[in-house]
Amino acid sequence: MSRYTLSAVRSLALLGGALWLAGCAVTPDGAATRPEVSDSGVSRAPEAAKAQPTAPLMPSLFFPGDAATFTAWRCTPAQDLVTAATQEELRLWSAHGAYRLPPAVVASGARYQQGELSFWNKGDQAMVESATGRLECICDQARDVLTRRQRPGTMFHARGNEPGWVVNLASDRPEATLVLDDGERKMTLPYRVTALDNGEGRMILASGRADTPFELRLEARACFDSMSGQPFPARVTLRIDGERYLGCGQGIAP
Repeated sequence: MSRYTLSAVRSLALLGGALWLAGCAVTPDGAATRPEVSDSGVSRAPEAAKAQPTAPLMPSLFFPGDAATFTAWRCTPAQDLVTAATQEELRLWSAHGAYRLPPAVVASGARYQQGELSFWNKGDQAMVESATGRLECICDQARDVLTRRQRPGTMFHARGNEPGWVVNLASDRPEATLVLDDGERKMTLPYRVTALDNGEGRMILASGRADTPFELRLEARACFDSMSGQPFPARVTLRIDGERYLGCGQGIAP
């Protein structure tokens, strides 16, 4: 996996461009992948049901939108990007932020533009240009997005390695299921939201039980599985029992 250099940080400081994933991405299948949205404001459920806690809203940049595929891009200067594209929108994640970008007119290939920044793409190659420099990118690998059919009842899935761990956030209530230490420990705990920034794509959750504290930090940033290199739209840090677990995650819409 590439490390971000100072030149790469400068090159991506104004990143707002996008890329069409022709020749590398899986063609979108139109499956619904919209962010989880609470319907508590319009619910007609009985009073007892209304009193039950519901899962919180999450930043939309944790989700792939209507895209069917996440794609990893390796760029020069040293840079790793993740994208999820449809014909109407491209979501792009870098080490420094996440962006939602509209398409722009182009004679050949595909182009997205926002302000002074543009991304032109044809086949498995792409080029980002801005007032601060240029990135030349090569498509590395792609994976299908996780769906609710594959993980029923899950709004957000996170995982990491060495040792292996998994966190699943329930879609209908503020509850987290943690599987730690290569499956040796499993617990299901309530949680509360302690920080939320929709614009920046950041969220911090804390345990709802004093006897089992934990903290889960989610950030909309390019993330790559440390073993497979598969791309994800969120970086995840779990702290529990004095240990820190690092990994990647993805929002899963209905």
